[in-house]
Amino acid sequence: MFLGRFRADWKLSSFRRDVWDLQTNALVRFLNFELAITDGPNFYMQFKDEFVRGIYRFEAHRNDPLIIDGGSNIGMSILAFKANYPSARIIAFEPDPSICRLLHENLVRNNISGVTVVEAGLGGEQGTMSFLPDASAGGQVSSTQQGIPVRIEVLSKYLNKPVDFLKLNIEGQELPVLREVERAGLLNNVREMVIEYHGFPESPQNLGEILGILDRAGFRYLLHDFDEETCRATKPPFLLERDTTWFCLIYAKQL
Repeated sequence: MFLGRFRADWKLSSFRRDVWDLQTNALVRFLNFELAITDGPNFYMQFKDEFVRGIYRFEAHRNDPLIIDGGSNIGMSILAFKANYPSARIIAFEPDPSICRLLHENLVRNNISGVTVVEAGLGGEQGTMSFLPDASAGGQVSSTQQGIPVRIEVLSKYLNKPVDFLKLNIEGQELPVLREVERAGLLNNVREMVIEYHGFPESPQNLGEILGILDRAGFRYLLHDFDEETCRATKPPFLLERDTTWFCLIYAKQL
């Protein structure tokens, strides 16, 4: 098992060298896919986490699972879902207009069907918010800084029937979204989920409240803090400063 992981990591290191310096809108061919990317580091990190580490892999109980993909970016997660479940029905949310165009192009380029793209972010209230794009994968809504206006949807609108898998990678909006769904009483319509928690130094520490919401809804959960490439801050020896940003994945399932 160790040797297998070592070989995989060695191949991944070689792949990293090949793609890291790729520029904006470069066209990358990998596995059976062709993808226009925002930049090399974003493509590499998503490939590593989603295709190699399998952070969004789940075992569906049907051939056409319903998946909600909050924060679809350029479509890597959608390609990973479709690689495992070609008949999956996916609702994809992406608020950044320029990246959403890339997402549409990538779906067409790879002949991906069964995906509804919603050009909006997910949040605690429906409406419009200021969005700070970064031309990669870290754009986020802000209530204090002026950005571009983007549409915000509430997740409860899309939970009127059972959802097999929910992915939330929404750059700090995890708690408002879960609060809204809890108020609507619809969290139990989700069977399984992965939430990326963002520990931004300028934001309150909300991990405990997120876990409390999941606990009240009857979910069992696991926490994972990625590898050193994605999240160095959580690895010993610990060094926590006022400007430390860290991430973790919350995997939750109804048993």
